[in-house]
Amino acid sequence: MTDTRVDVGRKPQAHLPGDGSMWMFVLGDLIIFGAYFVIFMVYRTQERGLFLASQQHLSLNVGVVNTLVLIASSWFVARGVQAARAGEHAGAVRFIVGGGACGVLFIAIKVYEWSSKIGQGLTFPHNDFFMFYYLLTGVHLFHVLLGLVILGVVVANSRDPGRRRVSVAEAGATYWHMVDLLWIVIFALLYVMR
Repeated sequence: MTDTRVDVGRKPQAHLPGDGSMWMFVLGDLIIFGAYFVIFMVYRTQERGLFLASQQHLSLNVGVVNTLVLIASSWFVARGVQAARAGEHAGAVRFIVGGGACGVLFIAIKVYEWSSKIGQGLTFPHNDFFMFYYLLTGVHLFHVLLGLVILGVVVANSRDPGRRRVSVAEAGATYWHMVDLLWIVIFALLYVMR
């Protein structure tokens, strides 16, 4: 006779997606960006008028489009992880590639925005606001580029039956979601906050 009792007191095992090394890397990045954000706020408090006047040169519409593009990329990557967990590796590849394509679109929009600002003479040394604008968006853009490399590793891993590991997809998604989260804070600080 088999035992059919259900252990009501047993809680499901918690699962931290990815691996600990990626989480430590993400935590370190969040601390560094947190310091950038605090320094930005200190300067903004000291030069409120200058920051508000300079902010008027940014297109809120461009910032919103870039935000929506990165939110869409996070959705694709999250679906890719779900597909990988379900063993649907071809679907996982398609979703991760979709997330990466959104990352490339984000870069194209950012390059357009930068070239527009530079064409108006609003360069890095123009004033403190634009120094922060180029610093924050530039460091973030580097993270997007690194994220695209990481997503490329996830795609290669998903395509190779001998190397497939869900933890690789989870680690890549962890990094990519951090990049998207950072952009949402940057968008709020540079484009929205008055």
